[in-house]
Amino acid sequence: MVIHTERKRPAAWSHYQAQAKNPVLIPFHWLEWFSRWLAYWLSGWALLEVLEYIGTLSILLAVISYFAESGDRIKQKHYQAWQVINTAQGKGGNGGRIDALEELNDDRVALVGVDLSDAFLQRVKLDGADLVRSNFSSADVREGSFVGARMEYANLASGNFRNGSFRNANLRNATLQDADLQGVNLSETNFQGADLSKADLRNADLRNAKWAEIADLKLANIFGVKNAPPDFSRWAIQRGAVSIESDAEWSKLLAQQ
Repeated sequence: MVIHTERKRPAAWSHYQAQAKNPVLIPFHWLEWFSRWLAYWLSGWALLEVLEYIGTLSILLAVISYFAESGDRIKQKHYQAWQVINTAQGKGGNGGRIDALEELNDDRVALVGVDLSDAFLQRVKLDGADLVRSNFSSADVREGSFVGARMEYANLASGNFRNGSFRNANLRNATLQDADLQGVNLSETNFQGADLSKADLRNADLRNAKWAEIADLKLANIFGVKNAPPDFSRWAIQRGAVSIESDAEWSKLLAQQ
């Protein structure tokens, strides 16, 4: 918006008429002359100048109000995200939870104790998330990313995390019984006190994983684990783990237990 300024007095009609070389153009020159006189006449109105200042002030107040209410908008956004998550609690499918979880985590909101059991969360990205005591039991989280996440005491029992990543995650005292961890990146992951009984660890990457204090490995399948620390395989077998490539053979063994 341009602040109102008074215009110069327009030239007489004869000046514009002389510029019309072709009679057909006379109406257009007359319209230009009339418009200039109308603008000149209105420029002298103080009321219009006041209105222009009011319009500018209104824009300024709107900008100030927008930034002043930013905190409330963020709170409302978080409230709506939690509403999506809680409404879908205990139900299968996505239900908008992937976007809601990622949005909250991007804003560094703690997700402690969140219940995502049975949820469909394929490719969810929750790197660095605070998921202490969260519940992912029986959830489909294939190719999910939890790099550097805090997941102490989390329940991941029977969850499908195939081809995902828990690199540098804290799974201390977590329950991973029956979890599908095939091809998962578990490098530098802390498994202190974790229950990995019957977990499928085939082809998982265990580079620098903190494994020495795993609580339970009975019937965990460690076939083809990659970059396993020294003595891990021998230590795991001694504690009841198995190394079986075939799904059928491993399922048969589990059925006998």
